[in-house]
Amino acid sequence: MTPKMDTTGEKSVVGVAYILDDEPQIGAVLCQLLAAAGFDPFPFSNPIPFLARLKGSHPDLICLDLALGKSDAVEIIRHLEVLEFKGKVLLISGRDEAVLAEVQHIGTSHGLAMLPSLQKPFRANDLKTRLAADAIVKKSLTQPTETGTKLIPIDLGDALRNRWLELWYQPKIDLKSLSVCGAEALLRARHPQHGIISPAQLLPPASDPLYQPLSRFVVQQALVDWQWFADQGKALKLAVNIPVSVMHAPDFIDVAREALPKDPRFPGLIFEITEDDVIRDADAIYEIATQLKLYNIRLSIDDFGTAYSSLSRLRDLPCVELKLDRSFVSGCSADGAKQSLCVAAIELAHGYGLTVCAEGVETAEDLRTLIEIGCHTAQGYLFAKPMDPPSFLQKLLGNAGKPQGKPASSERPAGDKPRLKLTA
Repeated sequence: MTPKMDTTGEKSVVGVAYILDDEPQIGAVLCQLLAAAGFDPFPFSNPIPFLARLKGSHPDLICLDLALGKSDAVEIIRHLEVLEFKGKVLLISGRDEAVLAEVQHIGTSHGLAMLPSLQKPFRANDLKTRLAADAIVKKSLTQPTETGTKLIPIDLGDALRNRWLELWYQPKIDLKSLSVCGAEALLRARHPQHGIISPAQLLPPASDPLYQPLSRFVVQQALVDWQWFADQGKALKLAVNIPVSVMHAPDFIDVAREALPKDPRFPGLIFEITEDDVIRDADAIYEIATQLKLYNIRLSIDDFGTAYSSLSRLRDLPCVELKLDRSFVSGCSADGAKQSLCVAAIELAHGYGLTVCAEGVETAEDLRTLIEIGCHTAQGYLFAKPMDPPSFLQKLLGNAGKPQGKPASSERPAGDKPRLKLTA
């Protein structure tokens, strides 16, 4: 990674880096390497001054050792989540790769942006590779792609205020009949200059208060779209992704209840929550899920298999579905370990009376395997990519069938706009 040069010929600082390592020699080496890469580095060997400094500053990068004397990386990760740290975190340790991977997973589950970890002893090129990975991500968000489409990060608050947001739909396939049995609603923004914006360029960190107005929009818009689909003869059950933190908001149940259609064809709604959320707050989720069930809203556990949860807890949760994470589904036809995990999840779900949906199905071989082992439903590019509402409905009706009119989202009367509050 070559530091940028300003017009005077001096190195321009590409960011500020904090180093927390209880070995001062390692901290000194990292300072030299990071300075050569264009960072302004600050070393710390003790967590107390590190955390004190962090409360009043916003470094772009934190290099974090796993073992820190009377503290450790997991404890620091918890502090970083509380402080809503927005920069990147690079784990550096002499521990084995398995331990690094476990702490890396913990960092990700706490909403931190984790760079690929670095094992001691390391070479200068090893560090450059990690920093280059971050530079590639940043470049992909600001530079034209091969197709000429610019991927520009968009402020979610602006998207909410300007009504750029919309929902796209990916069909869910019943594996017994191979017919569409539902759909997952996925967020997009239609920017006036940059076109369609994906969630990766749009969503803030997990703790951002804007998730509350965003979730209200998602629920209200999904139900507006459902009514339009139903009026065209396709009353499918839709699923939306909702953070558990949003469900705790005092008025969220009211928002969902008021948005529900009175149409007798309404089959109910599914809220997808992540396995991480289930593990952290199982008792509270049980209470909320029971309340939602009164309004024909059920829970699905998303990304199942990624959080190492206690499988026995599923028996106590009022969920109706497990969604197998795509990392286990992709290649399950040829990978025995992946296939065994899928089989175990499906057998577990059968025992608890749950259904299983496989995410990320992309090959006919994987599809055949999933059918053979008893998976209930699936979604993925093998069937269809996410589509805007008119395209989704046209696919449902068949190429010969053409939807009449536009979705309600684009013709909504001024008095029927989703009520958005841009505060928590």
